Amino acid sequence: MVKSDALLVHLKKMDAGGAILPLYVFSGDEPLLMMEAMDHLRLTAKKLGYTEREVLLQERGFDWSALLSAGQTMSLFGDKRWVDLRIPTGKPGRDGADALKQFAAQVNSQAAGPQGPDTVVCITLPRLDAKTKTSAWFSALDLSLIHI
Repeated sequence: MVKSDALLVHLKKMDAGGAILPLYVFSGDEPLLMMEAMDHLRLTAKKLGYTEREVLLQERGFDWSALLSAGQTMSLFGDKRWVDLRIPTGKPGRDGADALKQFAAQVNSQAAGPQGPDTVVCITLPRLDAKTKTSAWFSALDLSLIHI
């Protein structure tokens, strides 16, 4: 897990020419701090050309294929994309868990070009319990977790 101050260090590296990551996961029990950290990241991404934004909210009946296709499709106008997936309960269910594992594998297998990935995905979760933190879907995403 990465603390919010590590995100600020990462953002400074991006300002100095470092690369943006294709996936960020935010989890915590401080909504205001999470929002501020995500705003900093989104602003930095916008400076890097990620101007098209898509928000996905996981609710009952959510189509998980939307997440998988969001990571694969190019923007209609060739802009870099920012995809914001919000999972308010922190419980994606069986289909969601499978989709998140598949998505994490998809993101890790795609090599980003010199200008960074075409799509950056930000996943927002509440504070998670110990059982969820040991789940397979969470472990797949844990490499890019920002904990607030």
